[in-house]
Amino acid sequence: MEALIAVIIGVLTACGVYLALRARTFPVVIGLTLLSYAVNLFLFVTGRLTVGQPAVISDQAVGYTDPLPQALVLTAIVISFGMTAFIIMLALKARAELGTDQVDGRIDADDGRDTRGGARE
Repeated sequence: MEALIAVIIGVLTACGVYLALRARTFPVVIGLTLLSYAVNLFLFVTGRLTVGQPAVISDQAVGYTDPLPQALVLTAIVISFGMTAFIIMLALKARAELGTDQVDGRIDADDGRDTRGGARE
């Protein structure tokens, strides 16, 4: 099971890095989202979660589950949601200002628009 989780985290990370290095803004947003999923999964499995164990230590409990990775994942989910919303708004503003969704603001050679988004003559 550990090998399967490691492969899943690796695939999510590889796909996220690949998409984050794309030239368009939407694949970059999806790539950063996949990277955040990979980090969340990594944080979650670092806790060596056990089934049926309490999260708080008591006198009657034989073992316990470490609640710290779960708290870290919840915090990371909130932060990644906020950063995804910020990146989407930044991409929309860049699209409105530049007239293109290229990350560097350049126009494709096959795109029929000038640098401000208008049609070329």
